[in-house]
Amino acid sequence: MAALPPNSRELYSRLLRYVRPYWRVFVTSVVAMVVTASTEPLFPALMKPMLDGKFSEGGRLWYVPVAIVCIFLVRGVLSFVSDYAMAWISYRVVQDLRNAMFARLVRLPTSYFDDQSSGALMSKISYDVGNVTGAATSAITVLVRDSLTIVALLAWLFWLNWSLTLVVFAIVPVVTIAVRFFSRRLRIMSRKGQEAMGGIMHVLEETIEAHKVVKIFGGQQYEQDRFASANSYLRGVNMRGTVAAAALGPIIHMSAALALAFIVSVALGQTSGETGTAGGFVSFITAMLLLLAPMKRLADVSAPVQRGLAAAESVFSLIDQIEEHDDGTVDLGRARGEVRFEGVGFHYPEGSRPALHGIDLTVYPGETVALVGASGSGKTTIANLLPRFHTPQSGRILIDGHDYRELTLSSLRANIALVSQEVVLFNDTIAANIAYGAMGGANRERIVEAARAAYALEYIEALPKGFDTEVGENGVKLSGGQRQRLAIARALLKDAPILILDEATSALDTESERAVQAALEVLMKDRTTLVIAHRLSTIERADKIIVLSHGRIIETGHHIELLAADGAYARLHQLQRTEEQAANA
Repeated sequence: MAALPPNSRELYSRLLRYVRPYWRVFVTSVVAMVVTASTEPLFPALMKPMLDGKFSEGGRLWYVPVAIVCIFLVRGVLSFVSDYAMAWISYRVVQDLRNAMFARLVRLPTSYFDDQSSGALMSKISYDVGNVTGAATSAITVLVRDSLTIVALLAWLFWLNWSLTLVVFAIVPVVTIAVRFFSRRLRIMSRKGQEAMGGIMHVLEETIEAHKVVKIFGGQQYEQDRFASANSYLRGVNMRGTVAAAALGPIIHMSAALALAFIVSVALGQTSGETGTAGGFVSFITAMLLLLAPMKRLADVSAPVQRGLAAAESVFSLIDQIEEHDDGTVDLGRARGEVRFEGVGFHYPEGSRPALHGIDLTVYPGETVALVGASGSGKTTIANLLPRFHTPQSGRILIDGHDYRELTLSSLRANIALVSQEVVLFNDTIAANIAYGAMGGANRERIVEAARAAYALEYIEALPKGFDTEVGENGVKLSGGQRQRLAIARALLKDAPILILDEATSALDTESERAVQAALEVLMKDRTTLVIAHRLSTIERADKIIVLSHGRIIETGHHIELLAADGAYARLHQLQRTEEQAANA
């Protein structure tokens, strides 16, 4: 195989650092390979005395069959040891890389997930990392064992006839040029193949998640065509890579055949001129033929190496992503709950205009503040800034008088509970999903109490397995209202002093909404609560209502005050009342 370019050497060096913790197993495997390779010339070497002696030496040659059995026994045992050891290392490296990727993934900022396809991310962790082992360990087996085999066979050939052996080296430049050219092509195709696989995963994930939308809008054929297009592109890329990989073999075989034909011609001339022996001739040709297999494997290893290096680029591109900035050093403990926005401005990277302008807002401990406004007014942005899912570009946010950038992320978020209109549940039991609010540290009694407070206990106990019922992927086995009440129970269990409610009752029917609204009022008591409201009837008793428009605060006050002001809030309120009356008519 040709020498690796600098970038490839850096990738390889980095991959081998993941092998380093298992160096004892690695050395064992390499030693087994060395011994295996060193036995390769022994078989052609045994041919020479047999043929030169014309089998006339009788008993003196009986060691040959015994030696053949011993040689292949040793080779078999050592090949098993080296293959098993390398496979063990390979699976360990895959495990370590996946752990490293996932550890980085869960610590990446929200903005990274906003810009990435979840299907492509899953492809990196599931598909790409598996290809890395082709470069990290599998290729090493071929490179070490077959390189040493070639060296051992060449040494035997030199000992037999050094002048003929020099002819073998005539094929080296041809092989080197071919490997360099096709390796470059393979790397490109491998990289495109991984991107194409990410595209397939993206289409697949979207179709599975949106299966109801696909069905209701009759999009089956459209999605089928979209998947077929992505699948066809992947097939084309893979075939172009296959052409590059498969072309190496014939080139090497043809080069070797020409060299072998020339050597046979010369060797026949030397033998006829009594400058060689029949045994030497057969031994030389046998060793020469034995060179073809390791040379072919060395050429073929370029494909998994290039796939592995392309995959390594993808893997390390994730591992090298910058984690969320967590420069804070202050551990807040349990906060009193005072939240203050001072001149806060924020814009999304792709946004054409700022999402927030000069937001000044104070929420005192135990106070409930509702954010209202049209879609895109900045309500959700404010809610996302508070737990530092994003950081403002101007102004500052203070928690209990501390600039929240001075707080550690863990201590900041430990003081905040979130109930969103987009409920996220894990494919686990009801009990485990509620216990997530205490990171699994809650006993069954606390879980039951949280469920009772969220008015979820009745329907949970009616299920055949109760709290041990599996909810399915993202709670698919539960109704919308049931999922929402589990999310509320999870927030109740966390018992954080600051609460963010993003239209937490939106998925509930009228009867359930009344019950859960009562539970939320108990939860909100003596807690700082930020409510994002779309239905104004749910926030009439808020201590303060903030009306937003295009990222600016345009009105502030109590419900009665804002109605009396006859401004934006009054118009929104009247519009919703009209819509509700029309719906009930």
